[in-house]
Amino acid sequence: MDVLNKVIPESETDPDVSHDDGDRERFAHYVQKDKITESAVTGDPVIALCGKVWVPNRDPKRYPVCPACKEIYEEMVS
Repeated sequence: MDVLNKVIPESETDPDVSHDDGDRERFAHYVQKDKITESAVTGDPVIALCGKVWVPNRDPKRYPVCPACKEIYEEMVS
């Protein structure tokens, strides 16, 4: 196969920005609202209160709130 005609698998072209074991994938996370909007426009990743880094692309209403994010948020507002 000619190297110039090789198809690169998507997994090699998309950076893994999750940096975790996957458990935090099942939750909706707390992120500054302006950062969510910015990410929607630029495609840049966001950082949740719990430290998860990702590019939001799912409806957070479909998932339970991340317990770590919720705990951190409650400490911040009290």
